[in-house]
Amino acid sequence: MLLRGLLGPGAAAWSAISGLRGMVLLLCLGGAVWASEITFELPDNAKQCFYEEIAQGTKCTLEFQVITGGHYDVDCRLEDPDGIVLYKEMKKQYDSFTFTASRNGTYKFCFSNEFSTFTHKTVYFDFQVGEDPPLFPSENRVTALTQMESACVSIHEALKSVIDYQTHFRLREAQGRSRAEDLNTRVAYWSIGEAIILLVVSIGQVFLLKSFFSDKRTTTTRVGS
Repeated sequence: MLLRGLLGPGAAAWSAISGLRGMVLLLCLGGAVWASEITFELPDNAKQCFYEEIAQGTKCTLEFQVITGGHYDVDCRLEDPDGIVLYKEMKKQYDSFTFTASRNGTYKFCFSNEFSTFTHKTVYFDFQVGEDPPLFPSENRVTALTQMESACVSIHEALKSVIDYQTHFRLREAQGRSRAEDLNTRVAYWSIGEAIILLVVSIGQVFLLKSFFSDKRTTTTRVGS
């Protein structure tokens, strides 16, 4: 599997290697299916592209989600080796797209944050190429599976579901934590502002009341007759 990233001009100072900050997980199952799970930071006014060599007739699935940043949205675009757009969405928080490769070659998918002027995003995506091979070489045979083989297949499918749920809840937890930290910061600033306003009002009231009860000396002048 060949997976390469390329940053757009807006992120030249950020560097292509440091863009893949976080978790990079490459899995190979029996040589028949490949999956890439990557979490990376996407700066403002930046574009991140990935390239994948895919054989004709291979079924692929691209799933992504914005974890942190702004309104949790990003532009996504997928192209085949001829430059034909297979998938294009603007300002999506999350989505999933499945396609079958029409020809051999390098497929390209990009995530863009060029519409944002000051907010960077953290994006997660899972790109699966191919389908899971049979758990047993003879799983597609005409005869029925044994009880042990059926139990192993059921456990295998259940474990895959568990992995998917764990990934989903980890993303939700990360997104929720980011929103909670942002809300906590706003509440802290609001509390500091309220404290300053109360202090100013209190000092003003003290001086105002003091002016009401301050003694005013009067001077009497007698004019002799």
